[in-house]
Formats: sequence, C-alpha cells, structure tokens
Amino acid sequence: MAEETVIKSDLEFINRLIAAGGGESVKKCFQCATCSVVCNVTPDDKPYPRKEMLLAQWGMKEELAKDPDIWLCHYCGDCSTYCPRGANPGEVLGAMRQMAIEHYSTPSFVARMVNQSKFLPLLIAFPVLVILGVLNMLGNLKIPEGPIQYSKMIPPFPWVDMIFMGAAGWAVLVFFKGVRAYWKDLTAGLDPWKMKLSNQTVLGALSDVIKDIFAHTEFKKCVANLPRSTSHLMVFLGFVALFITTGWSAFYEWAPKLGLMGHYESPYPFSDPIKWLALTGTVLLLVGVIRIFQERQAKANQAGFGGYFDWLFIWVIMAVAVTGALSWLLRLLGMATLAYPTYFLHLVSVFFLFFYAPYSKMAHMVYRTTAMVYARLAGRK
Repeated sequence: MAEETVIKSDLEFINRLIAAGGGESVKKCFQCATCSVVCNVTPDDKPYPRKEMLLAQWGMKEELAKDPDIWLCHYCGDCSTYCPRGANPGEVLGAMRQMAIEHYSTPSFVARMVNQSKFLPLLIAFPVLVILGVLNMLGNLKIPEGPIQYSKMIPPFPWVDMIFMGAAGWAVLVFFKGVRAYWKDLTAGLDPWKMKLSNQTVLGALSDVIKDIFAHTEFKKCVANLPRSTSHLMVFLGFVALFITTGWSAFYEWAPKLGLMGHYESPYPFSDPIKWLALTGTVLLLVGVIRIFQERQAKANQAGFGGYFDWLFIWVIMAVAVTGALSWLLRLLGMATLAYPTYFLHLVSVFFLFFYAPYSKMAHMVYRTTAMVYARLAGRK
C-alpha cells in the first residue's frame, strides 16, 4: 500500500506569488501541459513549467525554492504565447525565481525591500549618503576648479576602491552563503564527499555552462520570441565588457604601485583600447535595453511585459550606462557644472548595482549558473 503524502500549503506564499509581478495569473492554469510541450529548452524527463505551476497552486514554497528547473527556464515567453488560458507561465516562473532569491538571501528583508517599489527611495538613499559622507569628509562637496578630472572630486585610491570593493565584497559574501545553502538543498541526501551524479566533473560542467551562457545556446532554442535572445545577449556582453573595463582600469591604477608599469593617470587617451572597450560595452547595453523594452511592449499580451523586479534591474543597468557615457561626454565638452554631478550619479548607480546584486535580478547569473551545473551533473541536460 502506497504511503500517504501530506501536503502543507503555504497560503502566504501563494498570496505573495499572486501579488508579485507576473504571478497573478497562476490560478488560471488548468494543467493542460501546453507550456511544457512547446518549450524547446525543458528536458524530456519531468519537463517544466507544468509541474512548477501545480506546485505554485498548492503553495509548495520549499519545493519550488530548491527546484533547479525554475532557473533552467530562460524566460523567452514561448510558453506564455501558446498558453490557451493566458496563465503566463513564463512570468509566473519569473516570480518564483524572485522569491527563491529572497529565500536564500541574507538578510532576506533586504530582498523584500528590493522587490517593492515603495522602498526604492530608501535603497537609493543608502549609496547617496555613503558617497556624500566621503565627499564631505574630503571637503569636496563643491565643484572642483580647473580642468575636469574626476579624481579631484573623489580620489580612486583609496576612496573609490574602498567604497566599491566594500560593496562588491558584501555581494560576494551574500552570494557565497546563498549558493552554499542552495547547493546543499539540491544535493540533499547525497554524501558530499562521494557525490558523483554523473561521469562529468563539477569543473567540466561549469566550463560547459559558461560556454552555453556566452553563446546563449539555450535561449536561442526559443521560437515565438527568438529576438529576446539577441537583446538579452547584447545586454549580457555589454555588461561583461564594462566589467572587464573596470578591472582594466583597476590594473592601470594598481600596477604602478606594484612596480609593474609606470604611472598612468586617468583620464586615459581615446586611443587607449580601454576606451574602445568601454564604448562598445555602453553601446551594447543601451541598444540591448532599448530592444528589450520594444520587444516586451510589442508582445506584452502574449509573452508578458515583466514586473517591477525585472525592470528595476534593467533601469539600473541603463542608469550605469547612461551616466557613464554622459560623464565622459561632459568631460570632453568641459561642462564641469554638469559633469561632476553626473559622475556622482554614476557612482551611486554602480554602487546600487553591486551592493544589491544578491537581492536583485542580477542574482540570476549566480543561481542560474549553479542550477545549470547541477542539471548537467544530474543528467537533466
């Protein structure tokens, strides 16, 4: 005789999922499985998102939080396009990922704040006050005189380094704790010292996943909303280019101190490759975000427009790109009155992006990568 299974529904989870952007349509699903049939990314064995829609309706919060399949979904929207009930599975899974991030975040209340628009002024106020505090301590609250040089406003060493290494360090610690807990849930019941889910090693699986991410292999399997993959790839590559630019500029700053090269002070000449990489990254980001907005607006009724959680991340990236480009342009034009405040806004945007990364949609890069690695090791790929 089969054992009895007791299901404990979390009604608060259901209500919060419905209240989240995109999650309000979860009750429309009547389990026809069209979403799983049309998805070209889902595995043949135990395909998603049908089972996730059912778990959501039952209020199975714990099962969904540790479900790797909610991260294997790339939110192309094909499932929502073909759903006969308008249940919008793509956006519902997006809401599930939002709540999974909150589940594994430390402290979780920060993730809740990031996911609610009413807290946005408070979240912005934190980096504003941090940077203003440093400027006040340095006595640099007024526009510096002479040629525009942002190091006059706030010296890269040690102040810019200290502020942003602190923000990045915080993000790394929160990510480490969250991914560690998530991996523990994924591999529950397995001996961590003898765990061998497949013939592939963890490093081998990670290498394959990184290749897939850079090529957007899975995203390109989408059909009805294939253009989304191109726009997403542009934003991703633009972000990577600017991340490399940041590391490159840090090398220029630290190399002379370590005796690796002569002093090379910013602003760097336009002939320097770092400028071309920064410009390329900025253009990719801006064009990619514009395309995302246009595509989502054009197919909002079919594939969903996305909620606050999605768009906060997009607008923060836009703010980083726009303020960075304007800081450069205004410096070239010699408009100090506008250049320095714009650079201040750029610093605030970058701090916001990194400090709140573990609580925002940027966390997808970490949790989705973890889930994709596990999927390969477990034979889900």
